[in-house]
Amino acid sequence: MCADCPDRLASDLDAGFPLLVAHYQDLVYGIARRSSRRREDAEDLAQDAFVRAYRALGGYEAARIRGLRVGGWLAAMTLNLARNRARRREVPSSGLEVVVEPLDTASGPAALVEEREADTIWQRRLEALPTRFRRAVELRHVSGLSYPELAEALGRPLGTVKSDVHRGVRLLRQMVEQEQAAAEREVES
Repeated sequence: MCADCPDRLASDLDAGFPLLVAHYQDLVYGIARRSSRRREDAEDLAQDAFVRAYRALGGYEAARIRGLRVGGWLAAMTLNLARNRARRREVPSSGLEVVVEPLDTASGPAALVEEREADTIWQRRLEALPTRFRRAVELRHVSGLSYPELAEALGRPLGTVKSDVHRGVRLLRQMVEQEQAAAEREVES
């Protein structure tokens, strides 16, 4: 996402950190939002992730900062904070939440309804995946992490996360095919 961030942070943390926030706020908030039931909780989680990132970077040597895969590092930090909060609250959570973002109203009401329904259907499909595959697919295809960032975020080897994404996508494809076959059978009867 931001190739210059590690060098800027290593050179001057205070001057480079706003750039890091600007480049990664959507990633961090997106992960926080999918991990929280309420928008306010997601905002707090994202803010805490950036505060912890700043504090952690303050203790790192310049060489370590320059070697960071910032997206994966921030994603891992956000996921860990979300898990810790869920444990403290002892509230069972799927780790996913349907996020309804404002839509372009120029398309008209019917298009808006269809788009929201499609989002809900995809959210249901993602929730049906085993957690291991769901997290990998979300971080890769929803949050847009590269495979090396994904491996860092999940704390797994690169080959493992590639396999998890592939298997998750394959399971999603099977769900879609099964839904289409069921719809065709329903039309025929």
